[in-house]
Amino acid sequence: MYYGLITVSVIMFGIQFLFNERYQKESGSGIGSTFMLTFFSNLAGFIVLLIINKFQIGFTPFTFCIALLASICGILYDFCSLKAFEKINLSLYSIFAMLGGMLLPFIVGILFYDEGLSVGKIACIIFITAALFLTLDGKAQKGGTLYYMGVFVLNGMSGVLSKIFQAAPFEKTNAESYSIWSALISMATSFVFLVLWRKRIKKPSVRSYIYMIGSGAISKVANLFLLFALAALPASMQYPFVTGGVMIVSTVIAFFGRNKPSKRELLSIALAFLGTLALLVIPI
Repeated sequence: MYYGLITVSVIMFGIQFLFNERYQKESGSGIGSTFMLTFFSNLAGFIVLLIINKFQIGFTPFTFCIALLASICGILYDFCSLKAFEKINLSLYSIFAMLGGMLLPFIVGILFYDEGLSVGKIACIIFITAALFLTLDGKAQKGGTLYYMGVFVLNGMSGVLSKIFQAAPFEKTNAESYSIWSALISMATSFVFLVLWRKRIKKPSVRSYIYMIGSGAISKVANLFLLFALAALPASMQYPFVTGGVMIVSTVIAFFGRNKPSKRELLSIALAFLGTLALLVIPI
C-alpha cells in the first residue's frame, strides 16, 4: 500500500513540475509572480487538505514550528524554481530538484535515525546519481547556478523536515494538520506581500490561475501521501524511489513538449529505472 502511495505521488510531482514550468512561461519569474504562485497554490492545497481532514485543524507548538520552516523553504523553492525554468527544460529541472530530494533525506536518515545501509540502497544511489550526473552536459546555462542549487537544497529540506516531523518524540498533530498549517502560513506570508505590492504586480491570466491552482492541489496531496508512507518506510528507502520515479515521469512529459529530451537524458531514465528496481528487488 505504501509503495502504491509513493508511486501515485511520483506521478503527481511530475505533473506539478509541468504546471510550474507552464506558469513560469505564462507569468515570468519575478518576486510578484513567486508570491502569486505561493498564495494561490497554497490556497488550493489548503482547501483540498481541509476536506481530506474533515474540516479539522489540530495544533501543537512543535507542529507549528516545523510547518513554519516548511513554509519558508516552500516560498524560497517557488522563487528558485521559476528562475531555474528560465534556463532549463522540465527534464533537466527535475535533475536538480530530485538529486537534492534524494540525497538530503537519505543522509539524514542514515546519520540521525539509524536507518541501516543495504545493498539495494547502495545500488539505487549509485544508479540514480549516475543518471543525474549523466544529464549535466553543459545545458545548465551560466548565471543560474544559485537558483539550481536553491532548488537542490530546498527540495531536499522539504523531505528532511517531513522526516523530522514524523520521527520526533514531541507532541504533534496528524500529517494532514501539519500540511494545513504549512499552507496557511505560506498563504498569510504571500498575502501580506501581495497587498503591500499590489500596484506593481501584473494580473495573472486565466491559464496562470489554472496552473497555480493545479500545482497547489497536486503538490499538497502528493506530499501528504509521502508523509503517510514515512510512518512505515525509512526515508533512505522512500526518497531514492521518489527521485528515480519523478525523473522518469518528468522526462516522459518533456518528450511530448517542445524541448525533447536528449539521448543522454533518455539513457539517464534507464539508469534511474534500474536504481529504483534495485531498491525494490534486492532484499539485503
